[in-house]
Amino acid sequence: MITNGTERQLLEDTLDRNREALVNTVRGLSETDARRRLVPSLTTPISLLKHAAAAERIWFQRFWADLDESECDGYSNRDEGTFTVTDDESLADVIAEFRRASQRSREIAARFHLDDTKDNPREGTVSMRWTLLAMVEEFARHAGHGDILREQIDADAR
Repeated sequence: MITNGTERQLLEDTLDRNREALVNTVRGLSETDARRRLVPSLTTPISLLKHAAAAERIWFQRFWADLDESECDGYSNRDEGTFTVTDDESLADVIAEFRRASQRSREIAARFHLDDTKDNPREGTVSMRWTLLAMVEEFARHAGHGDILREQIDADAR
């Protein structure tokens, strides 16, 4: 953990710690438990990771790198499909997918300065700084969701 560094180092380290916190919410779960629906939405432990991988692609591959959907390494549309996990995808597969998308995001983000901006149809003009902060927020929120789901799953196992 970096506690004293440049703004960029602090942002990237915090984002990486939140990425890892999200992965930690599914560690040790069975395939069945990873897919358990404990809330009315599509949110399951595994789908949180799937959604996070899509968020990485949406913001870094599609938005910042200007890649077409066909050039992305997985689902990259801004809709509920980001939570879709197919029956043939294992938890290990989805963790690996999230890690690959995260690594690609790091590589794309490194090409830009924090003050670089682009226009986004939903948010207006956004900077790379804003994007990194938005991803910190997104993954911290979903790690919290994962913690709550995990607490419910673990309590049922007792």
